[in-house]
Amino acid sequence: MSATLTKEAPPAGGPVPRKPATRRRLVPYWLLLPGILWLLVFFALPMVYQASTSVQTGSLEQGFEVTWHFATYWDALTEYWPQFVRSLLYAGTATLLCLLLGYPLAYLIAFKAGRWRNLLLVLVIAPFFTSFLIRTLAWKTILADDSVVVDVLNALHVLDVTSWLGWTEGERVLATPMAVVCGLTYNFLPFMILPLYTSLERIDGRLHEAAKDLYASPATTFRKVTFPLSMPGVVSGTLLTFIPASGDYVNAELLGSTDTKMVGNVIQSQFLRVLDYPTAAALSFILMAIVLLMVTVYIRRAGTEDLV
Repeated sequence: MSATLTKEAPPAGGPVPRKPATRRRLVPYWLLLPGILWLLVFFALPMVYQASTSVQTGSLEQGFEVTWHFATYWDALTEYWPQFVRSLLYAGTATLLCLLLGYPLAYLIAFKAGRWRNLLLVLVIAPFFTSFLIRTLAWKTILADDSVVVDVLNALHVLDVTSWLGWTEGERVLATPMAVVCGLTYNFLPFMILPLYTSLERIDGRLHEAAKDLYASPATTFRKVTFPLSMPGVVSGTLLTFIPASGDYVNAELLGSTDTKMVGNVIQSQFLRVLDYPTAAALSFILMAIVLLMVTVYIRRAGTEDLV
């Protein structure tokens, strides 16, 4: 009976074994393993392959081989720098428009919507229920020469200003830079609204009440309280909008012309039509390096790394 009641004594002079605790410490690493493997297989390995492709020479008929031809990067940058500038300009303009349109809407949903909040959030993400291609093609009808939108813009003399700026051609909007920016703004607007709403919704309402008790005007309250506290959402939203917009090619392909091609169109053409894989890979890495540099500088200047 004593044998059944007594536990196995620990080794003399040795520590008590804690195998269950060790296993518990390994659980987070086992949970991370599928995600790490996914990133390795579908992100890291393709990146390595693309890097090796960018320094190859040859042709599709004769085959490509790694010759460490880094001059491809310089040749690609010097030949297609207008498309890089155009991509960053279009993406930056669309990001600014998304911020100007998305912030008031996110503010309305966070503080004023009440019981309509969930409905408005569903409406924000409703475009995702359809294909990206279909949403973009719809803008060809919206911006057609005989559309109501173009007639209204023409009546308000908005097209006179945009034509003077070089964003439209007379009374025509389709196949112009303005059409491409409109498509980018519409397609990526939800990526701006959702982080902004999340950041604004976290703000403690008592801070607004305290500002009112201190006789702060609504404008002062927004400038001193609301906007600084929503900066993580502003940074997240602008990044989620600018990064994919700078590499987009669908909007420029469907809504633009040969004069509005972005660097994404050049990469797509080099891969699928010209079949110049090294140049396409080099263009991809150049764009990634430029965007990464801009994002790093932007985050440091914004003064926050607390992204939503």
